[in-house]
Amino acid sequence: MGEPAALVERRDHIMLITLNRPEARNAVNRAMTRAVGQALDEAAADTAIRAVILTGAGDKAFCAGADLKEVARGEFSTEGCEPHWGFAGCVTHPIAKPVIAAVNGFALGGGTEIALWADLVVASETARFGLPEVKRGIIAGAGGAFRLAAQLPTKVAMEILLTGEPVTAADALRLGLVNRVVPQEQVVPAALALAETVSANAPLAVQASKRIARGISEQDAWERTAAESAALMRSADAKEGPRAFAEKRAPVWEGR
Repeated sequence: MGEPAALVERRDHIMLITLNRPEARNAVNRAMTRAVGQALDEAAADTAIRAVILTGAGDKAFCAGADLKEVARGEFSTEGCEPHWGFAGCVTHPIAKPVIAAVNGFALGGGTEIALWADLVVASETARFGLPEVKRGIIAGAGGAFRLAAQLPTKVAMEILLTGEPVTAADALRLGLVNRVVPQEQVVPAALALAETVSANAPLAVQASKRIARGISEQDAWERTAAESAALMRSADAKEGPRAFAEKRAPVWEGR
């Protein structure tokens, strides 16, 4: 029995998931997919968890994408994986808890697709992002092609997508692809600080806001907003927020 493909730890209201194959630059295989997918399912079901951080082991890579050696041997499969997980156990995972990618090194191909799936991104100064699939005769099939175009100006996204050339962390920050760029050793601490800021807010309101913002289409945004608002107004937290404000104290969220 070797090391688990992903490590999971809890830090108060935050779940920290670490892709744990540094010898393979944290390339995704079936074991990692299962470990991450199961951790996200656990985070989604646990009302005590208010945010999730996903990072990579080591100081070289966040994630090198799919394990191409495993693919070449015909060993890359999704056997034992749930349909709602997607690549790396996450790219189609419908979790309402906010997810922060702490990108601690290069994140090419599938690594960039994981970052595009995340709600927020903290990157190290050494991070690189890109979708080089066109250089290999394939496409960014784990959401990269359409998510990149949705998150960046069209011409910028198309250049990155069609050339397959990477961008630096500084360029990713300038383009709005990431939220923070910090020194290598500060990536996880900075992500934890951001997660703590998010977690201080009412968890049901945060989750409803994410569901609205990440809705399937703009067409149903108003309908979704009305439904989420109606559900929230029936919650204990919706009563606690105004009460705490009036009483000039910090709110105590129950998540219900």
